[in-house]
Amino acid sequence: MENKVLRGKAWVFGDDIDTDLIYHNKYLAETDPRKMPQYSFEYLPGKENFAKEVKEGDFVVAGTNFGCGSSREHAVYCLKYAGVPVILAESFSRIYYRNAINNGYPVLFVKGLSQAIKDGKIKDGDDLEVDLEKGEIRDLTNGNSFHGDAVADLEMDIMKAGGLIEYLKEKAASK
Repeated sequence: MENKVLRGKAWVFGDDIDTDLIYHNKYLAETDPRKMPQYSFEYLPGKENFAKEVKEGDFVVAGTNFGCGSSREHAVYCLKYAGVPVILAESFSRIYYRNAINNGYPVLFVKGLSQAIKDGKIKDGDDLEVDLEKGEIRDLTNGNSFHGDAVADLEMDIMKAGGLIEYLKEKAASK
């Protein structure tokens, strides 16, 4: 993962988006992560067409406690393989966060994002620029900017390697 500025459209969600809303349990038998995006947010009112309309490079923007609920990597894979380069949220459930990092999928904690969503300072369809390593988010549609917390060095190394397994392989090979 090289440091570059990412650009894409915002898909805005509220607080407490659980894994059943991200990827419903009725599809858990699917084991091919490339087929998982078609089911993303299918049961979330107002976002039923996400899977058909999301474009590679678009961002998921959420409030607090994104990915709460049950532990399922499907909820990470469906967004990763849909081409969403990073999830921006004020906070993540701990298990979702670990699943994302362990699978090499970037997430960024963004202070104040929940209230910004409620206040309409960031909306569906806004064009965003995100510098993942600096944690800088600019809303090009309305001029607002946000700042996320930098990911810890170890977590960044795991994401850059493509996930925990690849990271451990690299470490073992360097010994």
